[in-house]
Amino acid sequence: MTAEVELPQAPEEARAVFGEFFPEAVRYAELLADAGVKRGLIGPREVPRLWERHLLNCAVLSEVVPEGVTVCDVGSGAGLPGIPLALVRPDLKITLLEPLLRRTNFLQEVVELLGLDHVTVVRGRAEEVLGSLQPVHVVTARAVAPLDRLAGWGVPLLRPYGEMLALKGDTAEEEINGARAALSKLGVVETEVLHVGEGVVEPMSTVVRVVVGESPGGVRFAAKRAKAARASRTRRRR
Repeated sequence: MTAEVELPQAPEEARAVFGEFFPEAVRYAELLADAGVKRGLIGPREVPRLWERHLLNCAVLSEVVPEGVTVCDVGSGAGLPGIPLALVRPDLKITLLEPLLRRTNFLQEVVELLGLDHVTVVRGRAEEVLGSLQPVHVVTARAVAPLDRLAGWGVPLLRPYGEMLALKGDTAEEEINGARAALSKLGVVETEVLHVGEGVVEPMSTVVRVVVGESPGGVRFAAKRAKAARASRTRRRR
């Protein structure tokens, strides 16, 4: 039987970043270190670096999320980056999208326990909720898939001129270069690599920002969305 790994005390940076929601951030870290490990949502080796590598690394994404927008966190898993983002940004309306039941159960428990009224948990894959989920201003993701595949799931969920913010590692520039053709087909008009969390996390968090034009997902997804919207109107009329 593996010995339990103790959660380290929150660093001072966490108090500054989470502000009045610092107690909720501590509770979330405790849940990840306990139930998160027991349910296989994070590995026990991640517990000693939960604050720096996970909570703070995700919370600083808030630096590049516009005010008062709708957000969909694709492949939310244990709630990263969606839950830390929700804790520092109560102005956002956030949907945590996750296909696995054991993860959505955990997410729902966390949302209720922390009183995150501006967060909704939805079980499903991105391609399954297209048309039923209202298009959002921002899609977020972390460690879900290579950029070309991730964009194929996330970009169609955006509103026109929306953006996808993906937390990535050192290979961010390479991923963008390798995905240019796929991104172009998806209606992407701009890409850039951003570094956030100066003075909070070391190294800083790397974010790939992908901006779409008037047709998120390209022509194929525009047709798919229109078909889903027609089906939805038909159901409402019955």
